[in-house]
Amino acid sequence: MAFMEKPPAGKVLLDDTVPLTAQIEASQSLHSHTEYIIRVQRGVSAENSWQIVRRYSDFDLLNNSLQISTLSLPLPPKKLIGNMEREFIAERQKGLQAYLDVITTHHILSNCELVKKFLDPNSYSVNYTEIALQHVSMFFRSEPKWEVVEPLKDIGWRIRKKYFLMKIKNQPKERLMLSWADPGPDKYLSDKDLQYAVKLLSSCSHPYIYKITFATANESSALVIRPFSEKGTLKDLIYKAKPKDPFLKKYCNPKKIQGLELQQIKTYGRQILEVLKFLHEKGFPYGHLHSANVMLDGDTCKLLDLENSLLGLPSFYRSYFSQFRKINTLEGVDVHCFGHLLYEMTYGRPPDTIPVDSFPPAPSVFVVSVLESILTCEAMKNGMPTVSRLLQMPLFSDVLLTNSEKPQFKIPTKLKEALKTSKECIEKRLTEEQKLIHQHRRLRRAQSHHGSEEEKKKRKILARKKSKRSAYESGEEHSAKYSNSNNSAGSGASSPLTSPSSPTPPSTAGASSIPPAPPPPPLPPAAPPPSTEVPTQPNPQPDVSASRGALLSSIQNFQKGTLKKTQTCDYSAPRIS
Repeated sequence: MAFMEKPPAGKVLLDDTVPLTAQIEASQSLHSHTEYIIRVQRGVSAENSWQIVRRYSDFDLLNNSLQISTLSLPLPPKKLIGNMEREFIAERQKGLQAYLDVITTHHILSNCELVKKFLDPNSYSVNYTEIALQHVSMFFRSEPKWEVVEPLKDIGWRIRKKYFLMKIKNQPKERLMLSWADPGPDKYLSDKDLQYAVKLLSSCSHPYIYKITFATANESSALVIRPFSEKGTLKDLIYKAKPKDPFLKKYCNPKKIQGLELQQIKTYGRQILEVLKFLHEKGFPYGHLHSANVMLDGDTCKLLDLENSLLGLPSFYRSYFSQFRKINTLEGVDVHCFGHLLYEMTYGRPPDTIPVDSFPPAPSVFVVSVLESILTCEAMKNGMPTVSRLLQMPLFSDVLLTNSEKPQFKIPTKLKEALKTSKECIEKRLTEEQKLIHQHRRLRRAQSHHGSEEEKKKRKILARKKSKRSAYESGEEHSAKYSNSNNSAGSGASSPLTSPSSPTPPSTAGASSIPPAPPPPPLPPAAPPPSTEVPTQPNPQPDVSASRGALLSSIQNFQKGTLKKTQTCDYSAPRIS
């Protein structure tokens, strides 16, 4: 078929589930308004970032569009007077940053097209609804029996997948739903294998897989037609929502939070596990389980959107399980997503955080036991249980299934090999992404640890200890050098005496020194001050032993009374030069 255009060669298929983070770096005031410079980053790599400039009016327009979710979002209020003052701009910037943090961390809001266009206008400038309408219209030129009733605008969360309400011309009362999507980043099937696999979906028969009326694909996109259910999906049942309402309106802020009854939880859970086991045995990758992909047909749950894995579309819960390296297979992904679904069926809302630390009271301890085996921190570290293991747990083992329809899904051997290769490639990309996230998390922990106040104090104390140790070692080294220099001087080195009252001469052998003279007596008050000039008479150099004896004798025999008074100022004791 030629109703869909082939994407350009080398086109990079963007993963819309990779989280965007936004940080306001600065603000600049112009004549009549203020602009905020925002750094936006996709994923954990700082290299994959860009700058956008937004005014407050842009934030206000986005917030008005998000009011359909009925969430109370923390956008700072408007101010007509004084909105150009520096203090006000700084305060408003803090408020806008808090607003960005909320919409980028909310799982549903962060994945909606409105937020993506606000933060990344270059990647989301295309009108996908118009593109889908063009392709569908071209398709109906060759298939005149189908007719579009109305577009089902924004009933799903995917940006690049659109829905239309259909009918058959000769059967006006029968309503059908058409879905159109282009390939995603995990498309690893060849164009030929993709077309064959999508057409094969209409031949699949299973009591817990929703019937496909028509399916076709080419190298650029796929088109699938199913019966439209007025009851809606399992998520519509849990949230008491109307199937045709926009996704943001139905699921962001439910009016009444109430889980299902225990028997419904057991029955629906068993049915979903049975179809997952069937697909795993067939070697058919799924990876797209969530409550909006489970259609209700009476008391029976049936899986939707098997074509998503063939097209390589990312999973609704990818931003969750990509954080945990033990969830590295599509079977493990299905089990993890089943844990989200079981939590939602039990408590009427998704879990606040993953992993879950504690669980509220449940209708049965067996429910909590299953949830603990999937959603706790220990489960994330040890890996997911298998589907067969879950079926053996008490919550599901005693459920009696009444549907006797025989499953049929014949996949040729060659296509099985292609599906196996595609599955391995999908798991490899997931593993590489998990590795990058793990490395980034370790780096952030290290930076946070070294930047903490306690760590800074430890580093200061350690630096002081090192400085003291260095000074001590330097002093010891200097002392050793000085001692070595004295020892190596031999008989040619001596230390002068600095205190005349010390009776102990220097101990250096072979050294010569001049003994100090006894101190002079005090001069009379009337005498003029003595001259500071020292006679330049030569000092004798006596023998060491004689010098030592003379010094001791002069100290012992000294008598003050034997000194004579002098009338001149020339009297002074000989000084050591």
